[in-house]
Amino acid sequence: MSSARSRTLRETVRDNGLGLVFGALLLLALLGQAFTGQAEINSRADTLGLAHVSFWEYVTSSNFTVDVAENWQSEYLQFLLYILLTVWLVQRGSPESKKVGASGRGSDREQKVGRYAEEDSPKWAKAGGWRTRIFSHSLVLVMGLVFLGSWLAQLVAGRSAYNSQQLSNLEDPVSLGGYLMAPDFWNRTLQNWQSELLAVGSMAVLSVYLRERGSPESKPVGAPHDETAVEG
Repeated sequence: MSSARSRTLRETVRDNGLGLVFGALLLLALLGQAFTGQAEINSRADTLGLAHVSFWEYVTSSNFTVDVAENWQSEYLQFLLYILLTVWLVQRGSPESKKVGASGRGSDREQKVGRYAEEDSPKWAKAGGWRTRIFSHSLVLVMGLVFLGSWLAQLVAGRSAYNSQQLSNLEDPVSLGGYLMAPDFWNRTLQNWQSELLAVGSMAVLSVYLRERGSPESKPVGAPHDETAVEG
């Protein structure tokens, strides 16, 4: 029985390797950010003759929260836009694009919904009506909710961090609406947006001409540059 359990565990790790590795890397990156951020804050405190903050105090502070939230909202904005735009727009030669001329939502038969659903199709794909409509857009809905939630967290935590700086400079704090219109908020936001838009745009275009053998994000090494929607 223990051998069967081991095989099952090995199969689970194998079948979910990508998600597990990225999850572990995310946790390591968050821990690294937390420890280095705490070290930076305490280094400033030494310079100003202030007390150090503990690790727990730092990771529950507005400074840490706003840094994490602004990264998350920009990442989810990137994928939200890419998922939506690739419904209607194409990039000839890119494996990240649908074939030229195949833009749009697709027919029920192509999407395997309703009466065209297969035996092992998800239940809500078979159900029809509002459930199928929601399931048909569930990826964008979840991506959009995470983006809005992290963007709101950035706004709230950013205002708190900004007001702490304002008070230390003997200046008046700002309201939530006031911070929403402040250059600090949009400077933080747009810095992250431009980097994500650059990354996803570069991926779509560079994958037309460049290859990575064996990657589903790349075309086969010998595929013509103008061959679209094929994976290696």
